[in-house]
Order: sequence, then C-alpha cells, then structure tokens
Amino acid sequence: MATPERFTAVYKVVEDQEIDVDIYLPQPSTGEVVAVIDIHGGAFMLGSSAIVNKDQIQDCLNRGWIVLAPNHRLCPQVDLLEGPVRDCRDLLAWVYDGGLQSAVASKTAISYPLDLDHVFAFGTSSGGTLALCLGFGVPRPVAGIFDLYGPCNFSDSFWRTELPHVAAILPPGLTEDFINKVYQEKPVPIRSGVSLEGQTPGLSDFSDPRQAFAFTQIARGTILNAINHKGDLDLVDPLRNVSPAFPPTFIVHGTEDALVPIRLSRDLHSALVKHGVECGMEEIPGEEHTFAAKMKVGSQTWELQRKGFDFLENLVRRK
Repeated sequence: MATPERFTAVYKVVEDQEIDVDIYLPQPSTGEVVAVIDIHGGAFMLGSSAIVNKDQIQDCLNRGWIVLAPNHRLCPQVDLLEGPVRDCRDLLAWVYDGGLQSAVASKTAISYPLDLDHVFAFGTSSGGTLALCLGFGVPRPVAGIFDLYGPCNFSDSFWRTELPHVAAILPPGLTEDFINKVYQEKPVPIRSGVSLEGQTPGLSDFSDPRQAFAFTQIARGTILNAINHKGDLDLVDPLRNVSPAFPPTFIVHGTEDALVPIRLSRDLHSALVKHGVECGMEEIPGEEHTFAAKMKVGSQTWELQRKGFDFLENLVRRK
C-alpha cells in the first residue's frame, strides 16, 4: 500500500534541540476528530518515528483519526523517566494545550477540530510502555491505550536474565570502550535507524556503537541498568501504577515472544482486571516479537491485533 502522507512539527525544544512529531491527517469530515499517538519501539535506545507500521496508521486514518508518530530522546544518555517518558508526556500536554491544533492550522485551511476527550495512545514494544506511561503521572491522561507487547513488571526476574539467542548475533571483539561511545553522542539522538521489531531490513550494524550497546545490554540482561540509571522504576513501570483511574487499555502480545515474555502482559492485564479497569487482551498464536512489522492487511494476525483499534473506537462511540 502507498505510504500515508505526513508533515512534521516540533513539539518540544530541549537545550536548543528540536524534538519533532510526524502528523498524518485523515480525509476531512464533519465533527470533531480523534487524535492517536503512535509511539515507536526500540528498547528505549533505538528506532524512530519513521519505522511505525504504515498499515496501522492507514487503519487509523480510515477511521477518521489524526495520527501523531513522535520522536523522543533515546537512552542511555538520558534516563528513561526524564528522556523518553518525559518527552511523550510533554507531547501529550502539547496536544491538550493547543499545539497540535496550531500545527495543523499552519499546514492546511481545512478545519480539524480536535476531540480532546478522546486522545488515545498506542505503541509497540518500548513504544507500548511509553503509551502506557501516558495513563498515569500526568495531569490529564489519555482516554484509552492500545499496548502491543510493551515491557512492564520490571521486578520480574526476566529483566536480569541473559538471552543467549541475542548474544549469538553479536560479533566477537566488541569492547566496553567501543560500545560506551554511545555516551559521546551529542546532542542526545532522537533517531536511530535500526528496529528491534523487523521494520528495518537485514541484520543490525554493529559497527554503530549505539546498536552494539543496545543489543549487548539486552543479551546481558542489564537493559534496566542501562536505561534507568538515575530514576525510580516505580515511576515508569505501568504495572506498578495501575489504579481504578487508569485509562481503558487493550493489550496484544505474541505467544512466542522471547524479547518480552507474554507473561509480563498477562500480569499487567490481571492488575487491570483487579482494579476494575476496562480492558482486554488478545494473544496472537505463534507470533514472536517482530510480528508488528510483518502484519499484512487481511491476515489473521492483522485482524486479531486490529481489535485494539476497535476497542478504542468503541470508547468514542459512547460519547
């Protein structure tokens, strides 16, 4: 399918560094328009707005929604809380405070009045976690969340477990001095072309210290130390922040995921149910961590994950 058209706006400036968001507009229609924030994955250290699944974006556009695919500062130079989480929360505030409306008005004379009662968030992998982080710790949370296998339950032993299947792809000879060159990148990057979910073709480029660093931390089971060196995990773990006030949430996870085990999403779903939060979960049989990139319209996987968007749309229909 053709790539949906977009334009880019700056939603935040940090020490003269512009942090931007890709904005996709649906066909004009009457009435207020829903906005949905689509956050890329990449273990909080990799990826960019360019790698989000374009079929998912088109699905949202077909529903008449504006889609925002943001970039955010990448760990490890910044802490998870003060980097990716803070940036995504500031994007949400930018939407509520009229920034999105102004950006759209600067690009087109067509009216897109926003339905600020129905600002949603979704994302894959670490992007799913960041979407969940828009459900707490902010003055005005999103109205609904679609989480595709976002990491959570950071107390689980998995986060301290070595992953031999990841270590096996690392080339020999990677040194600490080499991978730690990632800390020398200035300004803090907001884009890294590789994806952990298969949106980028071929193997990773381990001549790039950032990619070598990220995959090394994942292989060693030290990813939380790498991304959360200053902050408190209680402040960024969605599982620890579920309450009866948490937004309605739908979770999708592949049963064969070895990078984020499905039990972590099951734990999150159980906590949502326990607190009486409207929620749902779809387990995708046989799918691994890369299924978001491989989804094709009309496939069984596509139809199952699509229930997350249907879940959000049903929230709008109640208005």
